[in-house]
Amino acid sequence: MRTLRLYTNLSLLILFPLAWTAPLLRAGLLPLFGLSEISVLSGIASLWRTDPALALIVALFALVLPYAKTLALAAIQLGCLPRRWLPALTVLTKFAMADVFLVALYIVLAKGTGVGRVETAWGLYLFTACILASLTLSLSEKR
Repeated sequence: MRTLRLYTNLSLLILFPLAWTAPLLRAGLLPLFGLSEISVLSGIASLWRTDPALALIVALFALVLPYAKTLALAAIQLGCLPRRWLPALTVLTKFAMADVFLVALYIVLAKGTGVGRVETAWGLYLFTACILASLTLSLSEKR
């Protein structure tokens, strides 16, 4: 069981970057025009042009913290870090869930205004699954 948790955690090191480049949603101004795909990375790049401080915050919570947490959990699983770090890692994962919530909130708000068209894409489900898997792994590791 420990080996399965370790391999699942290590698979997140590949799945997170894939989720960052995958389309989270498709958005467009009018139904007649094509929809633009928005990923975590393209969203951060777009934010960087208008609000670098916010782009850095989003990058921290969406990219750096989940990846660092995954690496730290692997280090704990391999015995390179003490197990007393586990509670802090669980907190880091919960911060990453804030990104999923904000994307979902954006979709609900955009659909509610009726100005444009927004559709969820497969990357949102992948990103959410990665975050939930990371949270589940850190909670199961505590036991």
